[in-house]
Amino acid sequence: MNQPFQIEKKRKTEMIERIQHYFMNQRNEELGDLAASLVLDFFMDELAPLFYNLGVEDAHAFLTEKLDDLYEIQRK
Repeated sequence: MNQPFQIEKKRKTEMIERIQHYFMNQRNEELGDLAASLVLDFFMDELAPLFYNLGVEDAHAFLTEKLDDLYEIQRK
């Protein structure tokens, strides 16, 4: 299941603006749309799958705990 993340154009534009804002406020660097888009692409390609997998692992742990609770109330 190695599908790239699909992001709506409006949301991608917002993300690019946030990257530009961050670079201006934190590094005093002005990034153009292309540079900010490349930074976003890097994060999407390299880091987003790691964060996604963390979320999947958290969901798995949560559901496992709930299933264990369910088995505990099972009548014997």
